[in-house]
Amino acid sequence: MKRVYSRITAIILVILLLAISGCAAKESPKLKVATGTSLIADIVKNVGGDKVETVNIVPPAACPGHFDLKPGDVQKLAKARLFLRHDWQGKMFTKELIESVHNRDLQVVEVAVAGNWMAPPVQKEAVTKIAGILMEKDPSNMAYYKQNADRLVSQIESKGKETLSRLQAAGAGGVKVLCSDMQQGFLKWAGFDVVATYGRPEELNPQKMQELINKGKQAGVKLVVDNLQSGPDAGKGIAKELGAVQVTISNFPGGLPQTDTWSAALDKNVELLLDALKEVK
Repeated sequence: MKRVYSRITAIILVILLLAISGCAAKESPKLKVATGTSLIADIVKNVGGDKVETVNIVPPAACPGHFDLKPGDVQKLAKARLFLRHDWQGKMFTKELIESVHNRDLQVVEVAVAGNWMAPPVQKEAVTKIAGILMEKDPSNMAYYKQNADRLVSQIESKGKETLSRLQAAGAGGVKVLCSDMQQGFLKWAGFDVVATYGRPEELNPQKMQELINKGKQAGVKLVVDNLQSGPDAGKGIAKELGAVQVTISNFPGGLPQTDTWSAALDKNVELLLDALKEVK
């Protein structure tokens, strides 16, 4: 009889344990997001927080338009549920290439935000756009994403005002520059007077360089600004001919040391520009 009661008790305990474990809240799996550049990855990490798992494909110091994809890079899409890429990355990430990873659950979404994302107004637009995508694809965490996005937008606004004040105090307003076309939007936002722009080093033939030098001399250009990802030394020869200061800044978080976030990358760019302004005669 005692054995029967013992067995019944054991069965009841097992049932209770199963019931308790079944009622326990199960943690939802993280949304796995692959990104085309560190600009998108940084926003996804900030907005997604602990609800997302992010893997980036194009390294931040590389030119995203000329990066040679390797099989290992493409395989980062194999386990992702969502792939966010810039609208201008379509030629790199073709439909055939994406299909080659055989991930039927993968959703590809283009993030179309025009302008230089290092400029705070453009970064705010990008945050809003990416937050909207995350909320649409993962509605169960919509409130969480919105809260993080609102906080991030507020931080960007404050950062933008603070940065402009520093640049204006240093006399950036109206300083005439020649720059990489990839930095034009950021420098205009920062208050510089962009006289002319140029492309990658291979596009700077002798005729183009002479045209830029002539424009620089006529306008009294004092600063030449290169873009790290498209050619860090592209404008050095032009700066030498003009007797101008040359500086290289980055368009992507992580491109320069200790700049893994957009905010840190912005601070570094501004620091480099402020140092350059001190040398401008």
